[in-house]
Amino acid sequence: MKINLSGHHVEVTDSIKEYIEEKFSKIANHFPTLIALDVILSKEHHKHQVELSTSYEGGRISATGLDAVMFPAIAAAAKKLDAALKHRKGQLKANLHEKPGATTPEIAHEKIQEMNLS
Repeated sequence: MKINLSGHHVEVTDSIKEYIEEKFSKIANHFPTLIALDVILSKEHHKHQVELSTSYEGGRISATGLDAVMFPAIAAAAKKLDAALKHRKGQLKANLHEKPGATTPEIAHEKIQEMNLS
């Protein structure tokens, strides 16, 4: 999986790159069809924000993490992305199964009309 990393008011250091690669290697193993992940690191008002976005099986999935420290923000965003990908995978698997046809129950007044009450 290719990780496109960019920073806004944040210097992207080697330790941040290594941490991001470590966090998202697990996600890459669980979802091998992921091709690319866009990561935007930013700092505004003394808060670190991590924005993640990717495309998985035709759907655009994104997640954000916000914390006063950079590394917990990355971990929170990774956890949210993993949950969103699992949800999307579940939706795709559910669509593969044939849905049962709805049967209409007989209505009481229809039964009474069919009865010979005279």
